[in-house]
Amino acid sequence: MRGVWYVRMGAGAAWRKTVWGEGLSEFLGCFVLIAFGDGVVAMAVAALNQSGRAATDHTIFLASGDWLLITWGWCVAVILAIYVAGGISGAHINPAVTIALAVRRGFPWLKVPYYIFAQVAGCFTGAALVYLNYKDAIKSYEHVTHAVRGQASSIASYSIFATFPSGYFHNPVGPFIDELIGTALLVGIVLAIIDDRNLAPKANLGPLIIGLLVGGVGMSFGANTGYAINPARDFGPRLFAWFAGWDGVALPGNYGNVNWYWWIPIVACIVGGIIGAIVYDVFIHEGLMARGEPPAPDIEVKGEVPEERPVEEF
Repeated sequence: MRGVWYVRMGAGAAWRKTVWGEGLSEFLGCFVLIAFGDGVVAMAVAALNQSGRAATDHTIFLASGDWLLITWGWCVAVILAIYVAGGISGAHINPAVTIALAVRRGFPWLKVPYYIFAQVAGCFTGAALVYLNYKDAIKSYEHVTHAVRGQASSIASYSIFATFPSGYFHNPVGPFIDELIGTALLVGIVLAIIDDRNLAPKANLGPLIIGLLVGGVGMSFGANTGYAINPARDFGPRLFAWFAGWDGVALPGNYGNVNWYWWIPIVACIVGGIIGAIVYDVFIHEGLMARGEPPAPDIEVKGEVPEERPVEEF
């Protein structure tokens, strides 16, 4: 029996060395990303106040500390997701990263649909786990705030899963620009972090630095739209929220001030990711190539010659 498992499903299974194995890695990485990322939002929005650990049973965002909890939580989520998936698929865990790598780094276009499907499916499943764990807290929060799921009053509880535009926007232009900027910064700086011709971090510290980058984006650019900066991170949980009863608030994303919002975290993030990659390449990477800078050597561990490092991106 052990031999059959090894050949069909275990380390000896041929499919593990194909795009299906990489897709499974992306799925699990995105599952971890959303389990911890949406999990920290559920804590801030519903679990802490309903557990008696806040000033009132409807306390939410009365201080900047609530936002810091969320941004640091997403920082940890990204770090863990990259450490989980980095060795197999490179831990893109973001369609904007996958597409940017296909445009600028020769990532095979044939793999792009597989990666994106796995990323969305992993994010959807991670959202389902968060709902399973926090459904009682969410229902209690909706009860004390008289929120009706699927109506505007339920935007706060819906925000556990996906993003929405701030009330001071009255058309899609502002949110689109915000998501574009955030994702351009993310992808451009990720390329700087993993560029061995630049000052790439050693000793497998890349995931930690990228997690801090995501936390920094949230702290500096997060309030306008909730900083999706990742189409799968937004659409997968958004789709789950639609199934869970948030209806038009989730899909198509009607918030009164901006409606049919669902496409913005997809299109703006992909465009922003490509722009960020191009800007980094034009200003830095191509300059390093022109100067003939050799890739920085990895630190050897226990006297062994290290293997080629996997690409570790958000």
